[in-house]
Amino acid sequence: MNFNNELKYLLHTVPIFEGLENDELETLSNYLVPKELPMGGLVCKEGQHANFLCFVTSGQLDVGKKLDDSEVNIATIEEGGTMGEMALIDGLTRSATVRAKIASTVLLLRREEFDQILEKHPEIGIKILKGIARVMSLNLRKASAQITAYMTMSQ
Repeated sequence: MNFNNELKYLLHTVPIFEGLENDELETLSNYLVPKELPMGGLVCKEGQHANFLCFVTSGQLDVGKKLDDSEVNIATIEEGGTMGEMALIDGLTRSATVRAKIASTVLLLRREEFDQILEKHPEIGIKILKGIARVMSLNLRKASAQITAYMTMSQ
């Protein structure tokens, strides 16, 4: 992947990569795979095997969960946002379906490439793991607050 100022800026805006220096971002860019998505294009399906982390470089992604026979939108991921952090950690199945809300561009970091980063560039891998832990912690805190608010409303 061509590491240019635009890509460097985009990677700097991704919270998972906050701790990476410019040369480390350039190394990381060699492991990222770009993907263009038309409106409605599928990123992943709930229940599918998870093997990549996804960064939104342009556009928006809708996150949906199955509810009976329909799908309910539970979140929208904007430019700079990520999805699939757990895929690099646990490799289990996807917990939601993600589609492009509008035409979008994403960068994928597949589990195989992340394993290569950990092996060849452990200092970069550790920084990425810390970033993933930070993002997952923030998401868990947000979910906990939402559950608490829901529980207090229903009493």
